[in-house]
Order: sequence, then C-alpha cells, then structure tokens
Amino acid sequence: MSSTASPDATVEIRAPAHAGPPRRIVIQRPSPAVDGGRYPAKRCAGDRVRVAADVFRDGHDLIRAVVRWRGPGERHWRQTPLRAADEESGGVRWEGEIEVDRPGPWQYTIEAWTDSFGTWRDELARKLAAGQHDLAGELSEGMLHLEAAAGRARERLGAEPDGDASRGDGAQTPGGALALIDHALRELSDPAVPESAKHDVALGDELAAAMERFAERRDLVCIERPLTIEVDRLRARFGAWYELFPRSWGGLPGVTAQLPRLAELGFDVVYLTPIHPIGHTNRKGRDNALVAAPGDPGSPWAIGDETGGHDAIHTGLGTAEDMRALTSSAAELGMDIALDLAIQCSADHPWLTEHPEWFHRRPDGTLKYAENPPKRYQDIYNVNWDSPAWRSLWQALLDVVLHWVDLGVRVFRVDNPHTKPFAFWSWLIDEVHARDRDVIFLAEAFTRRSLMQHLAKLGFSQSYTYFTWKNSRAELTEYVTELATAGEQEYLRPNFFANTPDILHEYLQLGGRPAFEARLVLAATLSPSYGIYSGFEHCENVPVAPGSEEYLHSEKYERHDRALDGPLLAMAAQLNAARRAHPALRRLENVFFLEAANDELIAYAKRDGADSVICAVNLDPHRMQRGLVTIPPALGLPAQFPVRDLLTGERWQWQTGGNYVELEPGVRQAHVLAVDETEAERV
Repeated sequence: MSSTASPDATVEIRAPAHAGPPRRIVIQRPSPAVDGGRYPAKRCAGDRVRVAADVFRDGHDLIRAVVRWRGPGERHWRQTPLRAADEESGGVRWEGEIEVDRPGPWQYTIEAWTDSFGTWRDELARKLAAGQHDLAGELSEGMLHLEAAAGRARERLGAEPDGDASRGDGAQTPGGALALIDHALRELSDPAVPESAKHDVALGDELAAAMERFAERRDLVCIERPLTIEVDRLRARFGAWYELFPRSWGGLPGVTAQLPRLAELGFDVVYLTPIHPIGHTNRKGRDNALVAAPGDPGSPWAIGDETGGHDAIHTGLGTAEDMRALTSSAAELGMDIALDLAIQCSADHPWLTEHPEWFHRRPDGTLKYAENPPKRYQDIYNVNWDSPAWRSLWQALLDVVLHWVDLGVRVFRVDNPHTKPFAFWSWLIDEVHARDRDVIFLAEAFTRRSLMQHLAKLGFSQSYTYFTWKNSRAELTEYVTELATAGEQEYLRPNFFANTPDILHEYLQLGGRPAFEARLVLAATLSPSYGIYSGFEHCENVPVAPGSEEYLHSEKYERHDRALDGPLLAMAAQLNAARRAHPALRRLENVFFLEAANDELIAYAKRDGADSVICAVNLDPHRMQRGLVTIPPALGLPAQFPVRDLLTGERWQWQTGGNYVELEPGVRQAHVLAVDETEAERV
C-alpha cells in the first residue's frame, strides 16, 4: 500500500550534520598497507619506500598532497610531496618516496588540500592560451592570494611588513620566497607595468614555488590514522642459509672452526638444528626406528633430559661459553647463527615434573605424544596451550628466547609455529623486539596459505614456502609471480630452502646432480633469501622408501661425518658472490618472467636501477633443452647488449627480441647473465 502527499503538505528538508562545509577531497587506497592498515607493511633499513594513494576531489580545482613520516621514537614529522603518478590512473594516483634508515616501527600519513593559488594560476594560463586579454579581474584575485601568503610568511618568519625583501636565494629559503611574493605584489599593483609583463610574473615558476612554501591548506584532509611500516635489518630479507646438525661437525667448537670457510663460500646464516639435551624415553633409533639401539643419539627435536631443557646445551655439543664463542666468531665474519626454536618436550624434560600444569593428560593420567598423521612422534610431547597456567608458560618461553639472545643468537628458525596460538607469537615477537630489534624469526610452517600469511602479518620476519614442491615452469612462474606481485610482497618474505632434513623431493631423488644444480640456481636467484641443508652439496638423493620425502639414514636419527667438500659448493659460492655483487638479486618484487620457446626452459630477469641479471634454467635434468628466450622492450634494456655468465665467465651478445639458449645436463644447466649496459652504450 502506498500514499501520496497532498500538494499542500510541508516537506521537512534536513541539512547535512556538518559543523562546517563537508569535505571535498577523497584519499583512498594508501600503500604500502596490509589489510587496510590492520598490520604493518615490512621493509629493511636503507630502503626507499614508494608511498602512494588515490587522491581526488569534485570539481576542477587543483589539489596538493604530501606524505608525512617519522621514525622510531621521533616526535616530529618529516614531509615530502606526492606527485601524480601516471596517465593510466587519470591523475588520481599520487606517489612519492621516503627513506627508512634504521630498524623499528615507522609511521606515515597522507595529507591533501585544495591548491587555491595553483588553481588560479592554471585558469589564468588557460585563458591566455585561449586568446583572452582583459584579465584585470583575474589579476586582482591573484593579488588576494599573494597578500594572504605574504601575511602567513611574515607570521612564520616574525618579519616586519616592510622587512628586507632581499633575504635568501629565491624560493629556496623562506626569506627568499617572501621576497618573490612581495616583488610579484608590487609588479601586479603597478599601473605602469604592462599587462603582458604582469601575466609573466603571475605565471612564473619561481613564484609558484614560493607560494607553495606558504600555501594555505584549504579543505585539508588526511587518512584516518597513520599507517605503520615495520623496518628490519637487511638480513631479514636477504641472506644465504646453511643448515647443519652440530653433532655431525664436532659440536659447537667444530662448527666454529668451519665458519671462515662458510663465510668464504658466501653463506650469511648458519642454522643449527636443536642443540639441547635429548630425552631417553621412547628415543628414536636409526631410520626412525621405535626402539633405539645402544649408542643411537636420538632426534634433536625430542628436547630435554635430566640435565636440562630448552635453555640447556647437550653435553656432547659444548657449553654456554662455546655458544658465545660461536656467535662472536660469526659476528666478526658478518654472519648470523640461527637456532631452532621447537616448543615441544621429551618425556624426560624437567618441565614435566616442575610444571605438570603445562601439559594435558588423558583421564588415565597418560600423556599423548605428538602426531601429524601419517607422521608419529612417540618421543615428543606438546605443551597445553589452553592450560589455566598459560601466562607462566608464555613467560618461560620468552625467558628461553632471551637466554639465547643473551648468548648472541639473533635468528630463530621456529618449528611449526602454525600449531601454536597466533596471539602468543604476536606477544613473543613484540617482547623480544622491545629488548633487541635485530632479532629475526623464520616461520617453518608448511601449511595452508592463509595461515602462512597470517604468521607473516603477526611479525615473523621470513617464511618457508611451497618452493620445494614447485618444479615445472608453469608452477614456478605462477607461484613466484604471486609472491612478488599479489600483495604478499608487502609483508611476507620468502626463504627458498632447496631441501631440508624432512624434505627430499622426488625431483631431486630422480634427477641426479643436474636436478640439484637447477634447484640451487632457482633458489638463489629467485628469492633474496634461500637455504640448503648440508646434504645438498653432496647431492644426497636416496629416500628411506619409494614415495617418501624422508632421507635414507636420516641425520635426524644418527650422526654423520660431515665436511665442507661437496661438489656443489663451488656453484653455491659463485651464486652467493653474484647475489652480493648485484642488487637486482637482493629483491623479489622485481622479477620479470621471460617468454621461452620451450616449456622445459624457464627464464626471468631482475632489474634494480642500472643493474640487470638474466637467468635461464633447464628444468629437465636428463636431456638437453634449447630454444629462444625473448627480451621484451618493456624490460628497458638496449637493443643490443653484452652479457657475462656469472657461473662460467663466458661472454655473449644479446638483444631485445629472441636469443638462442642451449643448456645440456652435465655441461651447463643454467645461465646467470649479468648485463653490461655501459658497454652496450659504447656499441
């Protein structure tokens, strides 16, 4: 049923509930931002951060926009202008750059306002271009803008109205800017000055710069709240990792003795599997046997015995003094020691008797060991995160981390963080960073994509990825493109481990040394951070059983006699040297996949300023693959340019367009080509 008001009915019109005129300017989609600013974006110290936003208003008035920003502990804001980005956005997208020079939380906000003088100046220029000449009224409006700006300038400078107009150097100083404005006022008000000369004065670039210095920020708006950029040291994004079991290298002193050689090979982080005492109860034997034979050392992840738990060192590996000597030696070489943080206990861990309230027991009083079907860990028990005593558990774990930080550990590889409360990680990382902002956390979470993303948003510095299982050209291209361009690049830093003690992919099992070479090049050149576990350089590729990704005679359950003598270490050293020498290889978001006329060839380029590197990899470990790799004009390289292979030293001439590539297993599995644009210009 409907009703119609009579012609004589009174209609109440409600005015907008604004104290003043409503806002005319809109700011949308500021970046970098993660989930609309709910979580911080991430950068590293020394980065220049591109800040952008959509900024527009109704009507035809011109607008100005700036980014205001400040570093950790700073009270005052710095400011830099934003400029319209490109024609594709219709002049709506504005962008600029700020530099973040030290770790910690940085803040930025975006402000915009109507540019009254710029609007007037633009209209005057368009009228003159259209042939209009009687513009005295327009010039009188311009004088009002100039007078208002001069008043603001004198108020800011504390100058007298007839102050010295010769101060400063043009618009580059406040005094010089005021002098330009005063000069323009005199010219525009002088009847003896020709109209054409007044137009030239009004449209002068120096006057525009002077007016911008003292602009009235009319219709000023800003984003609702400042956004945060969490800045880490460079190691959080860039580094080559080498994983090892200390017991296979002579304990902590033995690892210390290997540091100079590892540094020479170009590794930045030496990652130690757990170094704590290992439980006796249900100790695993060789090849994960349920019953350990005499002398079997057990799994390092079954943490704790009568000598101590997570804050103790296995007596066979060394002492706290040995650990401090290891971290100190690494620091002198510019390296980091990473320690495994595994929150789980053997049945002999002191916490089970000292804090039984931290563990969940069945009704019959027994503890349930850890399982992740089909994997079973009879030697490991998980803590009860839902314990009423959860606060003391959290504090104890924080104390463990800080204990190792005190011994010089600045990197933690966190085992299975996705099985622990998200709130715990957010709290723990914040607490550790409040004491030492240089500490880095790597999330070992091979799980659902959303969980991995959420851990990164909460504060994990790096993340394991699905790289190990991406082996075809299509898989690699799709996955790396997502990591580099789909939004994750703002907060998730990948670490491409080529293998781990748990993961021996079928590609490596069946492909022999050529497969290892291909994966090493891909890991080291696609991702700024990558790692290998110490069996990799020896091309260890025998699984415990067909279809399994576990190693035969896994080092998790026995000691191996290790030495830095694997055949692939020379290639690793070449790649690590290339990564350090070429800024293009220190980033992920700059990857550009190239067309290759063969599905078994994958090719991509990375460019950073004047530095460019082109990679081509044969994904087939058994057969020669050949084809054309196309360099598109969009990459911005010269029509012809010389390249040098960083793996072999060979030189070739490449060009924009097609380039013939031939890669044969056992001869050459990949090209890593440095572009010499300087030489190209001479040609």
